Amino acid sequence: MPDTATTVVTPLLAAASQQGPGATLRIVLLVSIVGGALLAWFLLRGYRSTDDDGATDAGPAGTTPARGENGTGDANA
Repeated sequence: MPDTATTVVTPLLAAASQQGPGATLRIVLLVSIVGGALLAWFLLRGYRSTDDDGATDAGPAGTTPARGENGTGDANA
């Protein structure tokens, strides 16, 4: 009569050593999600409606926001 522990444990150890594509698919999914978030951030940052100094582009019709005191757009002038 064969040893029961050896008969049961050997196939279980063989099955445990074969992991399959599970870890690879998790990594691919995680990298895809992070990459999609970074791509969305990069593309959407071009649609901001504020300048570097915080002034918005939206104003009364026909006007542009004044950046500097002299209205030339140079804040240091």
